[in-house]
Amino acid sequence: MVIKEIETDDYLTKSKLPASDYVINPYVGCPHGCKYCYASFMKRFTGHTENWGEFVDVKKCTKPIDLKKISKKTVFLSSVTDCYNPLEEKYCITRGILRELIKSDCHLDISTKSKLILRDIDLLKEMHDVTVSLSINTLDEEFREDMDNASTIEERLNTLKTLHENGIKTVLFMSPIFPYITDFKAIIEKSREYVDEYWFENLNLRGDYKTYILNYIKEKYPQYYNEYTDIYIKGKKDYWIKLANEINDYCDKNMIKYSNFFYHDELVRNKKSSVDINI
Repeated sequence: MVIKEIETDDYLTKSKLPASDYVINPYVGCPHGCKYCYASFMKRFTGHTENWGEFVDVKKCTKPIDLKKISKKTVFLSSVTDCYNPLEEKYCITRGILRELIKSDCHLDISTKSKLILRDIDLLKEMHDVTVSLSINTLDEEFREDMDNASTIEERLNTLKTLHENGIKTVLFMSPIFPYITDFKAIIEKSREYVDEYWFENLNLRGDYKTYILNYIKEKYPQYYNEYTDIYIKGKKDYWIKLANEINDYCDKNMIKYSNFFYHDELVRNKKSSVDINI
């Protein structure tokens, strides 16, 4: 792992995501090394030659966060890294950011795959408005190990349970959903006692990792390879339309609060159009 400390002018970045106004990324790169990580595109802006998952830049900033700028706004931690990756245990960049945000009336969304967030329960309980999401797309630990180096599924579930017991709003972010592999009903039933809301996002394949994932499916799940070819080579959307309807019906029937981000690219385009119109 190649680790560098770098200076940044500002932790706040205007967000292009549909559900947030600003993002904060305390690190560049991520040692979790998720095989499907869309954020791997960040590598071309860093000058790093290492593979994604083998380098991390630790961002340090002496400028205080502009709390007036984010007043009543939604801030997302983090969009292209995991703010609780293992290096956070040493550098405590995220913890320092939380200390500043305690004084803010923003809505803070934190997304992670790490049990390390439990270290900061004391700060989270002081936040004006905070939601914590843990990404889980399988109950199969072998599949999880093939896909990332983050906390185990059991650790993530226990983290959600502990956060919930401490009065912190919890979200299980079922992302990315792998066709025919992710069992959304089983994950919900395993966790619904301590999850306040579910978010769903489908697996998008682009860039360098598209070939890797398709080869992985061909080797480990050959029974689904033709279906993956239909979805990711031929561009057929039938599977996602059917699954989206199943998720919506299941959650509505069982009075489960949820948000469906299957059409993420469309949501981003709509947000951009709205901003352009307002300008």
